[in-house]
Amino acid sequence: MLTVFVFGLALLVQCSGTPLVLWHGMGDSCCNPLSMGSVKKMLEKELGEYVLSLMIGDSVASDTSNGFFMDVNEQIDFVCNVIQKDPKLQNGYHAMGFSQGGQFLRGLAQKCPQPPMKHLISVGGQHQGVYGFPHCPGSWFICKEVEKLLDLGAYTDFVQSRLVQAQYWHDPLDEDKYRKHSRFIADINQEVTVNPEYKQNLMRVANITFVMFDKDTMVIPKESEWFGFYKPGQSTELVSLEESEIWSQDKLGLKEMSSQGRLSFLKIEADHLRVPAEFWTDEIIPRLKD
Repeated sequence: MLTVFVFGLALLVQCSGTPLVLWHGMGDSCCNPLSMGSVKKMLEKELGEYVLSLMIGDSVASDTSNGFFMDVNEQIDFVCNVIQKDPKLQNGYHAMGFSQGGQFLRGLAQKCPQPPMKHLISVGGQHQGVYGFPHCPGSWFICKEVEKLLDLGAYTDFVQSRLVQAQYWHDPLDEDKYRKHSRFIADINQEVTVNPEYKQNLMRVANITFVMFDKDTMVIPKESEWFGFYKPGQSTELVSLEESEIWSQDKLGLKEMSSQGRLSFLKIEADHLRVPAEFWTDEIIPRLKD
């Protein structure tokens, strides 16, 4: 999803001393001058720090395509290699992900703890997955391929191995199939087997901020941006993070982090990735200053 921001204010922020890593959303790229490119320049100017906008692949074109067709776990391995080789990130970094980039960065924190991630900001990320695909922000060709693959069945091995969005497709009407076949979101949410390192690594992140768009027409359900989802067996009644097994069993350490004041849940009264200028100055920039 292309990231659309409004820059209408002069932002006055001192340097944070910590570099920043950005991961774009579906259909976008690291360097689009109308989205992530402008975000990167703004943050470099206002923070006075190194900002890395991740390119997944060796070109902008492959970066965009890989957001649809490169296995998510392979993307995380790719990014882990990038940040481990970047000398400017070795003392730690903040991370901010937009749309699917939000859950991918959480996956990175759980699977790649070095160098250390300090503050994770998820802007419209889908941490319980999605159960709907109402808009496709890619090219006509890419969107037709996505539609064709989803029509074949999100949980078939063929589609799971080829379509990124299938790997965080969460069908509340068939939770067993979801847990058995999801290659990404069920795994990092500890719904298949419990990997103690996932919890330990995520709890090494100093703070996590989840941003939800209250008028979101892209993410179904939008509450997934706050770790909420549908109650199993139907697709109308919602269950919050605090009502889920992820919380009650503290599978990821989020309950403990919350008790320590290390989780924040923010809301924007707008559609997907429509971030107003004042939200940057009031909420995002201050979290990147330490």
